[in-house]
Amino acid sequence: MQAFLEYVIKGLVSKPDAVTITPVERQGTTVYEVRVDGADMGKVIGRQGMTINAIRSLVLAGSAKRGLRCAVEVVEDR
Repeated sequence: MQAFLEYVIKGLVSKPDAVTITPVERQGTTVYEVRVDGADMGKVIGRQGMTINAIRSLVLAGSAKRGLRCAVEVVEDR
């Protein structure tokens, strides 16, 4: 799932080298923490969260097909 997520996110942003995806285990669920450059944050989230919600749906469906539980969070670094 991480490779798929990297492929999709890096295709959206203008600075793909700044993309980092960190898997974190929380209560039996793998949460992928996505960090992107501040200028690309809007591209990943999309209008009214449409883009990130679509990405989350794809990850959820793909992980369920494999018998896993996965989620996606966009983390803003300050």
